[in-house]
Amino acid sequence: MIKNLCAAVLTAACALSAPASSPAASDDRCTAATAPPPQSAPPTSVNTLRQAYFCVLDNYYSGPVMDPKALLKSAFAAYTQDLMRRDADRADLRLPELTGNRDTDWAAFAQVLGAGDVSALRAAITGMVAGLHDNHARAVRPTPPPEGGPTGTGIVGVSAEHGPELDPAAKPPLFITRVLPGSPAAKADIRPGDIIVKVNGVPAFIGNTVNQSIVDAFTTSGPVKLTLKRPTTGRIRTVDLKEGPITRQPPVVTSKTLPGGVAYVQLPGFFEGAADQVIAKLQGAPKAVVLDLRGNGGGSPREVTRLLGAFAHGKITSYFCPLQGDCVPNRTDDTVPLLGLRLVVLTDRGCASACEDFSAAVKDNNLGPLIGTRTAGAISGPAEGYLLDDGSLLLLPKVRHLGPAREIIDTIGVPVDHYAPMTALDLATGRDPGVAKALASL
Repeated sequence: MIKNLCAAVLTAACALSAPASSPAASDDRCTAATAPPPQSAPPTSVNTLRQAYFCVLDNYYSGPVMDPKALLKSAFAAYTQDLMRRDADRADLRLPELTGNRDTDWAAFAQVLGAGDVSALRAAITGMVAGLHDNHARAVRPTPPPEGGPTGTGIVGVSAEHGPELDPAAKPPLFITRVLPGSPAAKADIRPGDIIVKVNGVPAFIGNTVNQSIVDAFTTSGPVKLTLKRPTTGRIRTVDLKEGPITRQPPVVTSKTLPGGVAYVQLPGFFEGAADQVIAKLQGAPKAVVLDLRGNGGGSPREVTRLLGAFAHGKITSYFCPLQGDCVPNRTDDTVPLLGLRLVVLTDRGCASACEDFSAAVKDNNLGPLIGTRTAGAISGPAEGYLLDDGSLLLLPKVRHLGPAREIIDTIGVPVDHYAPMTALDLATGRDPGVAKALASL
C-alpha cells in the first residue's frame, strides 16, 4: 500500500526518453539521466556515495550554498544505523572532524569508511537525501519487475495517504479507499471504507495521532495481519493478508453524466496525454464539469498548463524560482481552445505535486471553487534525475515552486473553498459528499 504513494512523483521525474544506450555516470560526477538506468551495474561503492554527495552539492536547489557537514552527518548516521541493525558495527567508526570545506571533508569522511559496506553505503545515500527534508528529492534504486508479473496485497489507497509516510494531519479513523479487483485483498473481502484498527497488532492511531510505525508493515514483503472494522455493520475481524499476483491497469480518465447535464470527470494523474483525454470527455457541450482530482499524485507540469488552457487563457499558473535570479512564470497553454464551461474541482490530501499546481491555479485565477479537503503540500519543485555509477538515481529539484500569487504551497497545501471530506461510511455506502456539494454549488 504505502509503496505506491510516491509513484506519481517518481514516474514523472523518471520519464526519460533518450535511448537506453546512454552512458552511465562517470567516476567523477553524477550525470543527468537521459535514459532508463542500465539493467546491470557495479555494486554500490564508496565512490557511489561520493558521487551522490557532490551531486547534491552541485545540482540540488540549495546545494551550492549548503553546509556539506549536514550532508555527511545524515549519511554517516544512516550508515552506522544500518550496520547496527545487522550487528556489524565497528568500534573505530566515528564521524571525523568536519570543517565545512566540501573537498577536505569528503576526504576525511572517505578515509574513515575505508572500503565501505555495500548495504550501509546504500543506506547512507538514502539517508543523505532524506536529510534534505524535501518531498521531491529521492534516492531510487530501480529493481527489475518480478517474474510472473507484479505482486502485492491489492490495497492501493488509504485515507491518510501522504507521500512515503502517513499524513500527520490525519484524523481517526484510518480506512481503505481503493482495492484492486482480483487481488488478495479483494479475495479476502476487504472493501473500500473498511477501517484499519490495527496493523500486525499495532494500533493505527495513538489517541488522535496517526501511528507512523505501521508504515513498515506495508513497505516490507511478507504477510500482514489487519484488524478491520466494517463501518456499515460494526463487525470487527482479523485478516492475515499475503502478497499475491495483482493486475495494474495504466491510468485513464473516466467520466459520467451527473444530474442536470453536469459532466463528472475523474483524473487519476497528470500523465502524458491526460489533458487531451479530459478535453475529449468534455465534448458535447455539457452544462458544467466536476473535475475529480482526489488521490491524484501529480505528474507532468506540461499537462497542467495544457488542461488549464481549456478553461482560461493568458493566466499565470505558477512560478519556478531558482536559487539565484528571477522566478520564471508558467502560463496557460493558449493553443488549447477554450471549452467555456463552469468548473468545480474536487481535492483531498492525496492531491499532490502537479495536482496542487493545477488546484492553486484554479483557485488563484478564480476559475472555479475547490471542494473537499486541503491538498497534500508536497510540491517543493519538479525533480530532475541524476545517474550514479551503481545504476541508481537521485531525483533532485533545481527550482522551487510558488503558486500564481507567489505563495508557498509546499508543506502547506491548497485550501478548499468548501470542506467536504470523504468518510469511511461514505465509501462503504457509495455516498460522495464532494459531488453532492459540487452539484449544490452549481
